[in-house]
Amino acid sequence: MSRFPKGFYWGGATAANQCEGAWNVDGRGPALTDVTTGGTVNTPRMVTYQMPDGSFGKYAQWGGKKPEGAKFACDPNELYPNHDGIDFYHHYKEDIALFAEMGFKMYRLSVSWSRLFPKGIEDEPLKEGVEFYRNVFLELKKYNIEPLVTISHYDTPLYLVEELGDWSNRDLIKYFDHFTDVLFEEYKGLVKYWLTFNEINCLMMFSMFMPKDAPGAKESARVGLQQLHHQFLASALTVKKAKSFDPNYKVGCMLAGMASYPLTCDPDDVILNMTKMQEGFWYCGDVMVHGEYPYYAKRMWADFGAEVKMEPGDEQILKEGKVEFFTFSYYQTGVTTTHKTDEEVGGNLSRGAKNPYLKYSDWGWSTDPQGLRYFLNEIYARYRIPLMVVENGLGAFDKVEEDGSIHDDYRIDYLRQHVDAMADAIADGVDLQAYTTWGCIDLVSAGTGEMRKRYGFIYVDKHDDGTGTMARSRKDSFFWYKKVIASNGDDIA
Repeated sequence: MSRFPKGFYWGGATAANQCEGAWNVDGRGPALTDVTTGGTVNTPRMVTYQMPDGSFGKYAQWGGKKPEGAKFACDPNELYPNHDGIDFYHHYKEDIALFAEMGFKMYRLSVSWSRLFPKGIEDEPLKEGVEFYRNVFLELKKYNIEPLVTISHYDTPLYLVEELGDWSNRDLIKYFDHFTDVLFEEYKGLVKYWLTFNEINCLMMFSMFMPKDAPGAKESARVGLQQLHHQFLASALTVKKAKSFDPNYKVGCMLAGMASYPLTCDPDDVILNMTKMQEGFWYCGDVMVHGEYPYYAKRMWADFGAEVKMEPGDEQILKEGKVEFFTFSYYQTGVTTTHKTDEEVGGNLSRGAKNPYLKYSDWGWSTDPQGLRYFLNEIYARYRIPLMVVENGLGAFDKVEEDGSIHDDYRIDYLRQHVDAMADAIADGVDLQAYTTWGCIDLVSAGTGEMRKRYGFIYVDKHDDGTGTMARSRKDSFFWYKKVIASNGDDIA
């Protein structure tokens, strides 16, 4: 018997803002990523703005904010990697053909909200945007590749962020509701699986990576918790109405897999890790799967001095909009401790103690395939609904040889270990239905804005200085993954 069930969805994942490019083509409006520069593992990405006097300024993507009176704007002296991405907008047929050559059963992609509604508030969508995604879905259907569509993947129209206060404003729920109405109506028969918000728990990153007594930590928490409440409602309303558009629609959630261990067996470390996992992961999962705030929510709100404002009927909306399946990203695990440590690491916007039992990448990310098996078991034990691993991969430097070949054995080794871990979890009894590796084709890194941090099976000739031909080529991992899919996960040598 195969280690993976018949009909298992093998594939890959991307996000519109990181790969589409064409940022101002055919009427598309800007998103925050379009005013965000590139960075590195040691230097943050910067968000740029313009002052009333015409001068430009910038602030760090995480933790900064623009001065009063400033407006988000592109500085002509800065480089914005998301503007071009890898130009999937004009290369989607070529890219999907390459996915099909590998044997993809599923392709996870996102829809750019501002490609359909430039400001997010319009009554009617742009026809060009609607038709672009229709053509993408038709191209996938031609190859029998199932789309898994993320509705909101760090791509809120800039107008909603700047003029309406982002998700702190409850009005965004109605605009999101209209957006999803259009998606559900336009793409009946082309899309079956939908995800509402990408890594929704990232609004809780402050609780995972900032001490509660750090400057601004509690204020960030209060803002994030209110924004989350509005996104929970928007997600629940989306789930609730989906089958009225198409009985075949299935709507799931998507969380960042912030798995962590206590560094020591000191009970204080165990309790600290428990609360970190509650705040950073389980809180969002519990609301979206169980349809109500968890038992520890009030304690958690009190810890941050937060008061989540709700309106009559909100609790009923959450109950009626429980997701049907659970998806998450998984790259690494972290550790938590109450003790001082000599070694710290940083990766994926986080810093923390180093796990002495794991190896780390050039970007400070640990490799922990056993952690994936553990995490799959923990999630399934808690929720008992179908699971999908929708992001997993290794960002690394790739060298193009003189003959054009790319030997990425390190990537194959990383993925091989995680395929084994998933097989073990399935043998444990976990209902795992899909695996879509992150950045199946090279794209712009969300955290650092780099191209040189490559994840793909497909190399894209695009570089951090903006140069490149956009030509696609196959890495060694392309042929390895093709073999994995053809054998339904049995041949991973």
